[in-house]
Amino acid sequence: MIINIPDLKHQNVGGAELPYLHYEGGARPIVFVHATGFLPWLWHPVIEHFSPEYTIWAPYICNYRSCDPHEGGLSWEVIATDLAAFCRAQKIENPVLVGHSMGATVLTIAAAANGLESRGMLLIEPIFLPDEFYKLTPSVKDHPLAAKSIKRVNHWKSEDEAMAYLKSRSLFSDWDDRVLNLYKQFGMEKLSAGDMQLTCTPESEAAMFMGGWSRDPWPLLEKIPCPVRVIEGEKSPNIGLVDIRRAVSLLPQGEYGSVPDAGHLIPMQKPAEIAAIAKDFIATLA
Repeated sequence: MIINIPDLKHQNVGGAELPYLHYEGGARPIVFVHATGFLPWLWHPVIEHFSPEYTIWAPYICNYRSCDPHEGGLSWEVIATDLAAFCRAQKIENPVLVGHSMGATVLTIAAAANGLESRGMLLIEPIFLPDEFYKLTPSVKDHPLAAKSIKRVNHWKSEDEAMAYLKSRSLFSDWDDRVLNLYKQFGMEKLSAGDMQLTCTPESEAAMFMGGWSRDPWPLLEKIPCPVRVIEGEKSPNIGLVDIRRAVSLLPQGEYGSVPDAGHLIPMQKPAEIAAIAKDFIATLA
């Protein structure tokens, strides 16, 4: 069944308007939260497997609050607080929480430190950096991801040139075709002259990377009472940096999973597999 993509809505979360997609459906709620620099629309091929049986929200975390990458960026602790406020405002009770990368980490903070209760959490490639990283206060130029993202190409003369660029980059080379088209449709905007640029600017992406140092998630894991399945890609470049098995061991109801032949961007590479994993996980919840 093909589900139409809803229009973007906005929810005040206390001094800011958080954009989100809302798929109306059944009584049970799911909240999907995306990775740094990406978009809620990229969840659509996954969401189609759950709508309209479930009611679904997918917030858009980019530049909804003003932030400067050179002044600490957009704190993930602030994002977590906003997500908890968002769920309260939307009257989302006891949802399943699904997060990828940054999204998985901010949901962890929201659940453990901001009172966001959940039936269960599916954390895909969460960014739980080694403990010593959270004692640092790096500048943009010293942050490996922020320094790279702030220099990202952000101008193309046409849609064809933009798509050719995406297909030429290794980051996008193994993406599902539907997800890649959604990225072109919603992750890029056309200017009045017909030129294209990124919807989430390089500066905004860098600001979010910088905000990842604001809260150490490791002491929070033992405070999450609900079942949590933590997923990593078999070929993720984060293996060796992010100790997923340690995270699982600290969760009261933690479970480990791995996706064969996948890297860090599993929802973009294998949306059908992520939907199947999410369905299997939800089926285990009371």
